Amino acid sequence: MTNLVTKLHEQVILAVKNTITSQKIGIAFSGGVDSSLLAKICSDLGFDVTLFTIGFDGSHDLEFSKKIATLLKLKHFIHIISEKSFPDVAKKVRLEIETDNLSWNENCIAFHYVSELAKKHDIAVVLTSNGIDELFCGYNAYRDVVENGEKAVMDLMESKLENEIKMMKAVNKISSKFGVKIAQPFLSKDFIVFAKPLPIEEKIKNKDDLERKHIIRQLALSIGVPSDSALKRKKALQYGSLIHKNLIKVRKT
Repeated sequence: MTNLVTKLHEQVILAVKNTITSQKIGIAFSGGVDSSLLAKICSDLGFDVTLFTIGFDGSHDLEFSKKIATLLKLKHFIHIISEKSFPDVAKKVRLEIETDNLSWNENCIAFHYVSELAKKHDIAVVLTSNGIDELFCGYNAYRDVVENGEKAVMDLMESKLENEIKMMKAVNKISSKFGVKIAQPFLSKDFIVFAKPLPIEEKIKNKDDLERKHIIRQLALSIGVPSDSALKRKKALQYGSLIHKNLIKVRKT
């Protein structure tokens, strides 16, 4: 590891240790670099880790997560979302969080199913990797502003973080109905203070950078995350699970 990757590794471990309150934990898992990094760190630290994946039948996340979970040798449970009951769940979530924000609704729906799955397996705390895309320029929006300079990137980062922190409060409003807490080690104040000022070139190179999150990928590879996961391009939860596609369909009816 380079010195900077080593420091990142140390801070990721601290963020996880400072977040976890029980030996038995769940992880919301897509098989992508962020959730795989989190799963590997938690496993290496000796926690009893169970991976949870949700999605419609045939969705990308269901298939890809099975492959990566097997390579990581971790317990893994999936929930196939029912097309029949989905409209009722979507309506219930929308009324509960009281917003028409599409992204918030999609994420809260996803964590409705994650929390239901966690409760089924008697796990009260589920960790997510939310915060990595915000802090390490994982979104395509960063490509749109990177050539406008560092201030433009940092302004976008600030707004993305603010939105994510607020959204996760809505997510926990949904998960609490199942007696489940959704925790985000990478949205903790200490981790944000460390990660936010890291050199932008370690996160994104230019407007044509389709990979991004370079230092996160370096760390993932260095600790044994499978390369198929560590080098995989971002596919957001709502798209990988097909929740976005089905929610748009429901809203049109």
